[in-house]
Amino acid sequence: MASKAVYLHRDPMLKKRDDFEDILEERRNSSDLRYALRCYTPVLYKGVSPCKADTLKNMVLQSDQLHYVINQVSKEMGRAVDDIQEEASAILEEMAHCLQLSTVRFFAFTLSKVFKTLFRSICVNEEGIQRLQQAIQEHPVVLLPSHRSYMDFLLMSYILYTYDLALPVIAAGMDFMGMKFVGEMLRMSGAFFIRRSFGGDKLYWAVFSEYVKTMLKNGFAPVEFFLEGTRSRTCKSLTPKLGLLNIVMDPYFKGEVFDVSLVPVSISYERILEEALYAREMLGVPKPKESTSGLFKARKVLSEDYGSIHVYFGQPVSVRSLAEGRINRCQFNLIPRHVPNRPSEDIQSFVNDSAYRLVRAQEENMVLKPWVLLASLLLQNHHQNQASGQKPGVALDELTEQAVWLRDLSRQYGAFLHWPDHVPPPDVISSSLSLHRGLVKMSEGRVQLALEQAGGQAGPGEPRSTLTTPEEELLSRAVIVLSCASYRNQALHVFLRPALLASAIHTAASNQKQEVFNSFSFLRNMFSNEFILCPGATVQDFEEACFLLVKTGALQVTQQEVLVTERGHRTLVFLTSMLDPFLQGYQVVCRFLCEEAPEVLTEKQFIPAVRKFIIKHLLAGRLRYTEVLSSDLQKNTLAALLRLGAVRKIKGAAQGTLKVNKVMVNSLEDTLGGKLPTQKAVVARL
Repeated sequence: MASKAVYLHRDPMLKKRDDFEDILEERRNSSDLRYALRCYTPVLYKGVSPCKADTLKNMVLQSDQLHYVINQVSKEMGRAVDDIQEEASAILEEMAHCLQLSTVRFFAFTLSKVFKTLFRSICVNEEGIQRLQQAIQEHPVVLLPSHRSYMDFLLMSYILYTYDLALPVIAAGMDFMGMKFVGEMLRMSGAFFIRRSFGGDKLYWAVFSEYVKTMLKNGFAPVEFFLEGTRSRTCKSLTPKLGLLNIVMDPYFKGEVFDVSLVPVSISYERILEEALYAREMLGVPKPKESTSGLFKARKVLSEDYGSIHVYFGQPVSVRSLAEGRINRCQFNLIPRHVPNRPSEDIQSFVNDSAYRLVRAQEENMVLKPWVLLASLLLQNHHQNQASGQKPGVALDELTEQAVWLRDLSRQYGAFLHWPDHVPPPDVISSSLSLHRGLVKMSEGRVQLALEQAGGQAGPGEPRSTLTTPEEELLSRAVIVLSCASYRNQALHVFLRPALLASAIHTAASNQKQEVFNSFSFLRNMFSNEFILCPGATVQDFEEACFLLVKTGALQVTQQEVLVTERGHRTLVFLTSMLDPFLQGYQVVCRFLCEEAPEVLTEKQFIPAVRKFIIKHLLAGRLRYTEVLSSDLQKNTLAALLRLGAVRKIKGAAQGTLKVNKVMVNSLEDTLGGKLPTQKAVVARL
């Protein structure tokens, strides 16, 4: 219990964060060519000398682990060992990086030009770089950046080159390899390519894990991968994938290295290069294939202003100290190291908990720009005006007042907010609005979402295209709404726990603390595929939410009751409005499954069918939030329903066939809408 009390009073305001330095400043004042050709001598782990790509491949092919699996596969499939050996060699050829300094220098030169055109500044926390430099010399290092843009891994390598740090080898998806010329360039700058899924392919898994472990154990280079597994199109963190994290922790579990340092890195973009592309993808407009010509078409991007980027290198996390008292490594002494075995349950749960902690660390060091707060307010105003039939938009001075209120609230909640305090608020607001002028417009002194501009994607000076159907109009407006929502989502982690509590107070049958907790617990469980909520931390999250809302004077919490204060109403309305689109999204998917879905449905049919259902209801004015059109929200709802057993996958049927338990789905929908009290069977009691 003691630890809970400590946790409760961990005031987020006390977090000490480092200062930033703009690395583009020097690039603007000195020669890019000299920068690209300068002497580059990074210090490596325990002073090992860099390893040639071919040497590395040979080490992998000759390893005991791989030989063991090759023999096993040969027996199982009745094929000659040499055949399998050749196959392993081919897999490695396709996968392996071949880092060449000349390519790195080419990128250093080109990216300097591109970055100076696109961005006002690229700000990096120098202290984080110093900590990383230290860590690289002491233990094998794994870099774990957040993933919001294609730009991420080029940016990471660019920063490490700038600071004379060892360049990472980077796990990249196969789709990049298909890009002529660029794929090979990426390979030469440290990317290694992996299939998105390799199910039960033992040989592939063995080659892949052995390749990563060999690089890691020998400290040839830091290994870099994205914990979320793929880019987040919604700009909120995704549930972490555990495969690679398992692999990089394995050498520590087996006592092959003393420790491994995991470094979470938070990359925050003031304006995201792919904002409209992401919104279209989530509305079902297919994403263009990764291609080189697409890259050159993207050159018009170069005439735009994308504001600044902040990159924060977090505190290195020691696997050794994470595992202390949790993992008994003796279990690994009983089996030879080269025999692959499935991780035990305690290892799986440890890796899962660690992954959540690392994603939380990424979230906490994300720098939020004023626009993130403005996007949150503008979306809420838009929905309120729509519902009440008021004039669209909000007066500029009113928006400024709301933004200053929200700035202060988010700071009290521990947000890492980059708000220039020496600039008068009205100027901060206008500069934010002008950077995002594709999403907002001013009309008669009122700021509103640029939904009319969305009508036809006509360029300046072109007549508005003939968008005739209401459905097309709806989808083009949805592109703007989803783009704004992706900025609001960047702040969700700051408000999430208080917002869950605010919604729980709203839906609970009474002010009784236990009732409110049951409601909170239900919502938190329902949304645990949607947001980063650490497994088993329901009570902690409830206590933290109470603490923040009491500290800011919005609630009074006694032993028995949770009461909203007079001044707390404004805060609670803001917080519940933040979660409402998600609540409505989950409710509408449940409604679809009860009303329209056939008893048996395949996963492939699910998104198009649910989208059609939602469009029908939006056009009829029965739904308030355009955001529920996001396929990301729909997939997360399905994942939650599968986890809760309200939908099941039918074994033995065609792949991805789903069976819906309509009674259970219906009761979940009612509980989400506050029509049913939350079930009493809650795991934890307060």
